Amino acid sequence: MAIQFNSAVPQFTVPDVVKASEYYRDVLGFGIDGYWHDPPVFAIVRRDQVQVFFSLANHPEVRTGRAHGAYDAYFRISGVESLAAELKSRGADIIDGPDVRVYGQRELVIRDCNGLILAFGEPA
Repeated sequence: MAIQFNSAVPQFTVPDVVKASEYYRDVLGFGIDGYWHDPPVFAIVRRDQVQVFFSLANHPEVRTGRAHGAYDAYFRISGVESLAAELKSRGADIIDGPDVRVYGQRELVIRDCNGLILAFGEPA
């Protein structure tokens, strides 16, 4: 059988998995699939076929190791313009776009409640 990769799931370590999950629900339009343990140390959110995992950090700050200008996660989607309007109406911190990049993608870039940089892109 041929090997095929089907998806990847970003997993972020955050100081408060409930706060992160509720932000992704209320601002980014994800649903909360569940929390694990009480108080929660892990959560999964989903929008369509995309999931994001949150793990509880053992320190208060979020550390990404992200290079200047880089993203923490990139989501390939359809409907970037509509998503931009939706997220703007929900108060998302839009830091760029939607704009067409030199590499042929129309991208929207936001900062989440933990300072993580998320990009949403589609072919231009």
